[in-house]
Amino acid sequence: MKYITVIFVFIILSGCGNKEQATTAAASADAENVLQLSDAQLKSFALSSVGIQEKNITQTLKLNGKVDVPPQNLVSVSSALGGYVKSTRLLPGMHFKKGEVIAVMEDNQFIQLQQDYLTAKAQLQNAEAEYLRQKELNQSKASSDKVYQQAKADYQTLQISGKALAEKLRLIHINPEQVSVSNIRQTANIYAPFNGFVAHVFVNVGKYVSPSDVLFELVNPNDLHLNLKVFEKDWDKIKTGQPLLAYTNTNTEKKYRGEIILIGKNISSDRALEIHAHFKEDDGKLIPGMYMNAEIEIPESRAWVLPEESVVSFEGKQYVFEILDKNRFKMIAIQTGNTGNGWVAIMNGDELKSKNIAQKGAYTLLMALKNKAEEE
Repeated sequence: MKYITVIFVFIILSGCGNKEQATTAAASADAENVLQLSDAQLKSFALSSVGIQEKNITQTLKLNGKVDVPPQNLVSVSSALGGYVKSTRLLPGMHFKKGEVIAVMEDNQFIQLQQDYLTAKAQLQNAEAEYLRQKELNQSKASSDKVYQQAKADYQTLQISGKALAEKLRLIHINPEQVSVSNIRQTANIYAPFNGFVAHVFVNVGKYVSPSDVLFELVNPNDLHLNLKVFEKDWDKIKTGQPLLAYTNTNTEKKYRGEIILIGKNISSDRALEIHAHFKEDDGKLIPGMYMNAEIEIPESRAWVLPEESVVSFEGKQYVFEILDKNRFKMIAIQTGNTGNGWVAIMNGDELKSKNIAQKGAYTLLMALKNKAEEE
């Protein structure tokens, strides 16, 4: 029984000792976060104070990305029938206008196609006359139905052939109505389909190209858009229709207004999603592939806030300094939320109510506290 009593007393004493050690450790840690400065030290920097406030805060989300072109605005140009490149003046980056000749093609098949068309056209005139004659004879029973049906079939066959050859001529931009015995051309022009600029040139004069070969890649700048990346933690703050301001690294003063038109649904390996924004204006200085930054304002939310300069960071954590009295300051760990308009949302703001927080000079206090720790 005495043995049990001794053990019980020992446990009580050990518990008291642990409590005293924990209290001592907490007091020591608390003392490490308290800074005391002399009057002379206080005069060496500007110090002001602020109290935590509850207000609406608008977060500004900063993203980066690049100018992109939708597939329908990046056009690959080829020759419908192939041929040799007789001439072209295009160079990468060059601007052109809709309807402008961007290349001239040359090939024997262009001549053959016009010859076939004129031949079919001449045969069609003869077949039409024969068809009308046989129709009239058949109505008066002067010719058999078989002869009439054959004349009709020949006429319709040549009509089909003539129509098909005319469309082939239009495919290489030769007007069939202008083709005549005295006006057979050995060249065919390729025209610009819109106003834009050249992205790539894949041919040179004298090169033979087949219909599957791409001659040029042309960009229609009327629908340039901005491809941005937003991290997974922020994607639910983005909505279609939200406005944004974009700017390049070389000219941050020039702002381009835009609007979010599409939000991606796939998360990449770096935990980011793609969003697409359409430019409201274009001064002609934006080109595909150009890197840009963007700022998106997130709708207001109610929160406890402090000015940004009140919050200091150290070793990946955020802190503020409470002014205990004229010469003493205590560093308090905080949890921050959204940032916007010069304010930072404080998630544990209830803990800072009625406390006097350092605003100007907060960073100087942090440096002084860390220098004190190193000296000790």
